[in-house]
Amino acid sequence: MSVDIRLVVLDMAGTTVADGGLVEQAFRAAAGSLGVEAGSPEHARMLEHVRLTMGESKISVFRHLFGAEEKAQAANTAFEAAYHDLVDAGHCAALPGAAEAIAELRGQGRKVVLTTGFSRATQDRILRALGWESIADLTLCPAEAGRGRPYPDLALTALLRTSTDSVRQMAVAGDTGYDMLTGTRAGASVVAGVLTGAHDEARLRADGATHVLKSIADLPGVLAG
Repeated sequence: MSVDIRLVVLDMAGTTVADGGLVEQAFRAAAGSLGVEAGSPEHARMLEHVRLTMGESKISVFRHLFGAEEKAQAANTAFEAAYHDLVDAGHCAALPGAAEAIAELRGQGRKVVLTTGFSRATQDRILRALGWESIADLTLCPAEAGRGRPYPDLALTALLRTSTDSVRQMAVAGDTGYDMLTGTRAGASVVAGVLTGAHDEARLRADGATHVLKSIADLPGVLAG
């Protein structure tokens, strides 16, 4: 590429980590804890919002769905507990080629930062389950950046924390439209959507993808090209 990409900001669930419906399963448990019955019209409406906003900070999603802060926090706590149980039960796996792609990107001399819409506790749970505690140069969750996706904060915090010189030296990759908005709003030269997660090519391109890839395994080749 003509642009020298020094920093690669990667999403986790759906991009480097297989989701396998875990978010929806944990949401079902969270909604049920607040009296929203699975299969009800209200549950269907809420689940559609969860799908549309995949990638957003989870507490922000629950604030939208439940309004009152106390209810949102209760839902978020229940969601995290359910998600942690799923991870602990072994329902968490790296996407094929993800670990190798991260190693290759770092081998090319680029910094790699893993970001998420989950809390730090959930992010750490996933990293431990995969043995990924040291796989990246840095990991970030929304609380450490200010705002989660679709705002640029996660990507810009990654840039500042890695002492990258320019937003033009940054690539952002993810599986959701919100990942694409984060990348474009942060000024990244490469905003790569992958088709291993929540959103399709049309949604990724509509929200600013410069590239759409079958999987994150293709990203090192794109940046080296």
